[in-house]
Amino acid sequence: MTDGWDWRQPGGAPAPAGGPGPGQPPQGSAGGTTSPWWSDALADPWRDPYAPAAVVVPAAAPDGAGEPEPVTDPDLPTRPGLRQVVLISLITALLAGSLGSALTYALMRGGDVPTLGAQAGQAPALAQRKPESLAGVAERVLPSVVTIRVASLGGISEGSGFVVSTDGHIVTNDHVVADGPGKATVIFNDGSTTPATVVGQDPESDIAVVKVTRSGLTPVQFGDSDALAVGDPVLAMGSPLSLANTVTAGIVSALDRTMQAGEPGGPTRYYAAIQTDAAVNHGNSGGPLVDGGGRVVGVNSTIKSLVADGQEAGNIGLAFAIPINQAKRVTEDIIGTGKARRTVIGAQVGGTGVTGGGVRLNAVEPAGPAAAAGMRTGDVVLRLNGHPMTDPTDLVALVRKYAPGSVVTVEYRRGSSRQNASVTLAADAK
Repeated sequence: MTDGWDWRQPGGAPAPAGGPGPGQPPQGSAGGTTSPWWSDALADPWRDPYAPAAVVVPAAAPDGAGEPEPVTDPDLPTRPGLRQVVLISLITALLAGSLGSALTYALMRGGDVPTLGAQAGQAPALAQRKPESLAGVAERVLPSVVTIRVASLGGISEGSGFVVSTDGHIVTNDHVVADGPGKATVIFNDGSTTPATVVGQDPESDIAVVKVTRSGLTPVQFGDSDALAVGDPVLAMGSPLSLANTVTAGIVSALDRTMQAGEPGGPTRYYAAIQTDAAVNHGNSGGPLVDGGGRVVGVNSTIKSLVADGQEAGNIGLAFAIPINQAKRVTEDIIGTGKARRTVIGAQVGGTGVTGGGVRLNAVEPAGPAAAAGMRTGDVVLRLNGHPMTDPTDLVALVRKYAPGSVVTVEYRRGSSRQNASVTLAADAK
């Protein structure tokens, strides 16, 4: 019985005709059992089809017989030859040598990398932060700017302020402290806090003064709000939305912007404001508006915003500050007497404008400034110191801009004639 396989002994001789019997090992040429191979190994039904095709059983070769023919399993990973080992070692050595040379060169060069950018020269003027630069102005003024918190039944009111005297007087808006019990907390530029007492307040001008007991304070420098021009650079400083030590920049957008402001049920405030496009938000109230020389020229007070009733207003580039000449005068009155004088012209104005422009005087006080200058009830004021009158608010706000005793020129119409008068403004009796 044959299985179709040509069995050979390790020496290469063919197996006997007919092959070995079932279960019998093949016979060598000398008649002995010399091959470890079994003729039915590949026909084994239990054989793993992925196992090597040969099973090697080591056995001692008979005397005089040659070594068994080596068999290589094609499925086993081959060991790298000497040539491969040498080649891999050579490549590794070359790479290591190159890396070592590069590192040595870098170390010898001090870790140099290509120079980025042009060679640095002297910093440009805008980057030197000179005292007259905006950065220099901010650095000089910020230590005098504070945050003011007032606790009331309605919650916490927070605004800004600035130091105006070495003994601790601080200016802010009346609406920042209006709902409080006369006490406040002042937070300084360095984060330290101290209690404060409200010295006095003037709701109609929206100016209030608080005082702290603290030494080493640096007051601000005052500028002249009457010397401002449209286009002058300004900085607004304070704590908008509780962000202390915030500085924003802009320009003077308009001067003598007459304002009538106030909360429902509260006092009506009139002032001829400095309009600016510097970003001002809730919390900036009471903070300083500073000119390019670092001098305070206004007190940030209110903003206009495109929001519906009940919504939170935000900056849209329309902010208004009380002129510092007015605010300083009111502050001096409050510190000196506990209350502020209100400047009046001695006349009552109508609630609506007049056709063709101007503001009609509904009543003139007999002993008031307007009457002393020859004006009468029914006269229509056209201009005050050159400013046109289009609404009653214009006359009230511009009059309160000036100090009592100031002389202003009033152009008015009586019937069909136009006349001019020099009016010496006065303080009201209250």
